[in-house]
Amino acid sequence: MMALHLGILSQYWPNIVSGFLVTMVTWAGAVALGMALGFVIAVLQLFGGRWLRAVLRVYIEVLRTTPFLIQLFILYYGGPSVGLELSPIAAGVVSLAIYGSAYFAESFRSGFMSVPRGHIEAAQCLGFSRLTTVWRVQLPQMLVIITPALVNLVIILSKETAVLSVVTVPELTAVLTQIGTEQFSYVETTLVLCICYLLLIGVTERLGRWAEVRMSRYMVR
Repeated sequence: MMALHLGILSQYWPNIVSGFLVTMVTWAGAVALGMALGFVIAVLQLFGGRWLRAVLRVYIEVLRTTPFLIQLFILYYGGPSVGLELSPIAAGVVSLAIYGSAYFAESFRSGFMSVPRGHIEAAQCLGFSRLTTVWRVQLPQMLVIITPALVNLVIILSKETAVLSVVTVPELTAVLTQIGTEQFSYVETTLVLCICYLLLIGVTERLGRWAEVRMSRYMVR
């Protein structure tokens, strides 16, 4: 029978913690940038001109129909050919943010469109400008509607951080893979990797449920 020797990893805990912190930083940065970019894209899709909407639709479809790994390779290895040289971590954050922005944009757009038309017309009758209507009426209701979808997208991006190891980002997967290769302890390192992601995703899910409950209090009935 195969025996687990987790004690082998004891001398590598500083490296593992460092890798976990890199994972957290790249994930948080990508989520923040991806959400911001996705929100801008969603607003431009709703209120922009026809040609702008067409360009953004192509942008979204290309990102959603191509693997993230290919997008990462294009940015990291293809970027220098056009004068764009990024460090592995920067390339990881930017590529993950761009990838996520397409999905965030669709979530935001569907959320805006889910707001009852009567609420928008009521705001217009009260003399609200378009910007005020979006900020005071559509945005709060939209956030309540799409909170579960946003949490799901955040979780998906957390798991995609493992792909960044292929461009030498020193995140958790890269660190544990290297340790497994040095110590021939592939089972132990894989087990630790799974536990770390289970904890990360579990905490994210609980925070998402908490946010969903809090946001639902402001839902207009």
